[in-house]
Amino acid sequence: MAEEGGPLIIIGGHEDKEGEKRILKEVAERVKDGKLVIATVASHQPDGYFESYRKAFGDLGLDDLVELYVHERGETLESSAATLFENAKGIFFTGGDQLRISSQIGDTPVEKMVRQIHLEGGVVAGTSAGASVMSETMLVKGSSQESHRIGDLHMAPGLGLIRDVIIDQHFAERGRIGRLMGAVAQNPRVLGIGIDEDTAILVQGHRFCVIGSGAVYIVDGSGVTHSNIAEASPERTLSMHDVRLHVLSQGDCFDLKRRCPEAPGSNQAGVPHA
Repeated sequence: MAEEGGPLIIIGGHEDKEGEKRILKEVAERVKDGKLVIATVASHQPDGYFESYRKAFGDLGLDDLVELYVHERGETLESSAATLFENAKGIFFTGGDQLRISSQIGDTPVEKMVRQIHLEGGVVAGTSAGASVMSETMLVKGSSQESHRIGDLHMAPGLGLIRDVIIDQHFAERGRIGRLMGAVAQNPRVLGIGIDEDTAILVQGHRFCVIGSGAVYIVDGSGVTHSNIAEASPERTLSMHDVRLHVLSQGDCFDLKRRCPEAPGSNQAGVPHA
């Protein structure tokens, strides 16, 4: 569930920037005529990231954009970093390496400003690496397009803007069902959420709805009756019985508290707006 505050828009990567821009439009509608901070922190080579988003959001009528990039963690202590956030109504984390986001801004004044924006009702969005970093524990590394090997998974603390979930991105495109299963096997308390490219979940409170052209996969391990995650050797293939899987698409919603999907047309379905 999300912390109290504004909406989270968590994107699986490669969102449409030239056509209908359905996902970016959701971000723009929530920022309205305010300032949006584009955080390119995740990238080792950020050139071009900001320009592409400035054009895409400009086409949607959002012109007040500033770029946040951190070469070294010490830069987060400078007054210029705080100035970027003045009157900001949202922040958008771009793709790259999620460990760069958490290690560069975690427990710094910049992270505090991100949380303040969220607490005051502003939107926090992230794509690809910027999606993974939203959760308390984030997936950092693991093989794709194959069944999960027990020792082949690396996780680290994220920003914790949404609790009790772990998020993976570029999901169907990179065949990441195995590694998400592995993450849930390690901690069945959390829900695994895999998000396809050009697809997002819009989270408010204990509920999210799906936006975009792909699917969102929910792995629920609360009912698992058998797992070899703790006993088998690191090279052994994961075995896990009685896993629950949901697949959601545009318009479907999900109640994180009840761990229950809602189809379009149900009483509560529909994309929530601030």
